[in-house]
Amino acid sequence: MLKRAICMLSLLVLMLLPAAVAMGVEAPGSAGGFSLKSKIDQYGVSGHENYLKEIIVTDLAGFHKGFITYGTCERPGEILRIKLKYKDRSYKFFEQLLEKYRETFGAKPKFDGDQFGNVKAWKWSFTNEDNQRVTLVLQHNLKDTEESIGNMLKLSLPELMNEERSCFNRVYPENQETGAETGSEPDWNILIPK
Repeated sequence: MLKRAICMLSLLVLMLLPAAVAMGVEAPGSAGGFSLKSKIDQYGVSGHENYLKEIIVTDLAGFHKGFITYGTCERPGEILRIKLKYKDRSYKFFEQLLEKYRETFGAKPKFDGDQFGNVKAWKWSFTNEDNQRVTLVLQHNLKDTEESIGNMLKLSLPELMNEERSCFNRVYPENQETGAETGSEPDWNILIPK
């Protein structure tokens, strides 16, 4: 009984330790010269349209919503990726979908999830009639908030998306990354959020 109480107390201390340590640190509110909750027009910056645009579609049978990505440079208006969130978010439904996908697209997809099992994803790769690579991903996620929560399918043309990026870099060469500057000390005041 005493061992159990000591274990519980130790566990409680370990759980509260990160919160106690962070209590003395002020939350950051700015990075790269931009501040959260400020208005973008106060910065006098000009931006460029990205090489891809995305629209959100609702009211789809069987799906909660969809994210349709299309080109803006090499293939303006051409759909290059379709991401659809299923209405049913359950793991049981994901298992049923996976079985149907395997029956339809092949029994041996590549595992494309994370190593911790937070995101379970299976990926199929194909070549279409135009000799373009097509990828299909079936994903289940109920833990990783950086990813879409629930069950989702992703159907895309990765090479065409890369061509869009190349077109954008040709049109706006100033946006290309040039690599790290060498020989000088980084300006940490700019690089670290405040």
